[in-house]
Amino acid sequence: MREYYKIWIYGVIFVLLLCGCGLLCLRVRWLELIGRMLQKGGQELDEAARRRLLESRRQLMTLQKEYSFWYRAERELHYSGWKRFLPFLTAELWMAVNLVGAAVLAAALLAGFGWRTMLLGIAALWGAEYLALQFCKMRAFRSVNTNLIKFLDFLGNYSITAGELTGIFTQISKYVEEPLRSALDECGYEAQTTGDTSLALLSMAEKIEHPKFKELVRNMEISVRYCADFTLLVNSSRRIMREYLRMGEERRGMLREAVINMMLLLFLSGFALAVVDGLLETSVWTLMFETIPGRIAMGTVAVILLLFLGRLSERR
Repeated sequence: MREYYKIWIYGVIFVLLLCGCGLLCLRVRWLELIGRMLQKGGQELDEAARRRLLESRRQLMTLQKEYSFWYRAERELHYSGWKRFLPFLTAELWMAVNLVGAAVLAAALLAGFGWRTMLLGIAALWGAEYLALQFCKMRAFRSVNTNLIKFLDFLGNYSITAGELTGIFTQISKYVEEPLRSALDECGYEAQTTGDTSLALLSMAEKIEHPKFKELVRNMEISVRYCADFTLLVNSSRRIMREYLRMGEERRGMLREAVINMMLLLFLSGFALAVVDGLLETSVWTLMFETIPGRIAMGTVAVILLLFLGRLSERR
């Protein structure tokens, strides 16, 4: 009888080991399948990014203006500087990471808190990413705004010819800050490796958001093609840039005054509502947030504040 139980136990152990080996092999196969799918997806993303890069270069060479969604997304990555810190980051990979991250967050929040919290979580995630992107773009814009005069001053110290232009960029780049430094280095390297100075200049103009920098680089590209004198171009650009900075400082002063006035207006409005709330039997806050006219009024105020904030975010 004891021998019978031993055989039965050994049989059960053998079956369990066999099942465990089978499950392990099945899991390995699933992992290999998932790995192949991820590898194939990564290759497809790289291929799509390569085709889009070639198309954007073709448009630059033919001076076409056909901006697709993926081109705009790639341009935002350049403007914000994220592309400089993560060179492998493409618009397709960025969108894929966003969708996967939103899906994981949605599944976690839906399982634990419900669909309303899920929607709020996704909105908060994308809102935080948008604010981070805008902050990085604003910081890069201000850096170019500060260093552009310095760039023009250094450029005016050289007797420039069309063949020496991009070579001078690599010498000047060490004296300016990011993102202008990387843009100048990449332009000089691309011009040296491809021999196409015009395309290198046009490509550099697409990586910097500043309108005056784009205007300067495009004028340089025209001068390269027609072998014009760069001295007159640099001197006129320097005068235009100083005037642009002066007008920008006046505009920022007006915006600072508008911010102070808006804060005073909001403070006085809140104080008046608090006083009225003490005089009435019904709460003012109940009337404003729980009645249709009050909600309409609050919505109107919110729209005005959003328009005001949008005006503040304008940098040109």
